[in-house]
Amino acid sequence: MNNSHKKLLQKVDLIRLRVLEWYRHNQRNLPWRGETDPYRIWVSEVMLQQTQVVTVIPYYHHFLEQFPTMADLAAAPLEEALKAWEGLGYYARARNLHKAAIEIVKKWGGRLPTNYADLRRLPGFGNYTAGAVASVAFAQVVPAVDGNVRRVIARLFAIETDITRSPATRQVKEIATALVDPDTPGDWTQAIMELGAVVCLPSEIRPNKKTHRAVSFFNGRSLPALPRVSQGLCAFQAENLCV
Repeated sequence: MNNSHKKLLQKVDLIRLRVLEWYRHNQRNLPWRGETDPYRIWVSEVMLQQTQVVTVIPYYHHFLEQFPTMADLAAAPLEEALKAWEGLGYYARARNLHKAAIEIVKKWGGRLPTNYADLRRLPGFGNYTAGAVASVAFAQVVPAVDGNVRRVIARLFAIETDITRSPATRQVKEIATALVDPDTPGDWTQAIMELGAVVCLPSEIRPNKKTHRAVSFFNGRSLPALPRVSQGLCAFQAENLCV
């Protein structure tokens, strides 16, 4: 992490405040939003990987109608789980979901383990899935870094190098860890992912080094529900956060 990143992180409380404020006013109404059942949160996170939200929604409802609990999924033949997944693609996700459910029932009494390290040992639980479930379902102060989060952080902190390779991946992980809100880590995880999904889009321009940082990427994106937003810019600009 370089000196400019450390300097911007001195405003970490303001960054959290602005992102969470935006999220509370602008979050999409999604069926898993506000969910407290760790099993359902896990299912949604797995389905959302590599798949658009609009595609996931009907599959999410159908899958949980067929397998409403961890025990139901674990007891079902793999073929039934794959059939319920049919059309969603990336079938390794369904296989790992089923395999992990069996392990959770056998080793954990049908309840997901509540910490990142234990989740990470389960089939299909990579860094992102473990971080998302740990923070959203169990309020663990850990980051969940997906493509949306990497993009937001890269633009806010003006990371110019390829964020899918080292050393940028390490920088992004360090920054993401520092940004997690210790009071509401689940909200933070969902907020920064939402920001990347609906505002800080892949098609936006790249950062102009030190001059604009994140502000450049929110130009032209109308956020009328967020107070103190003018000319289509996000609230980061109002507090001189990005300059």
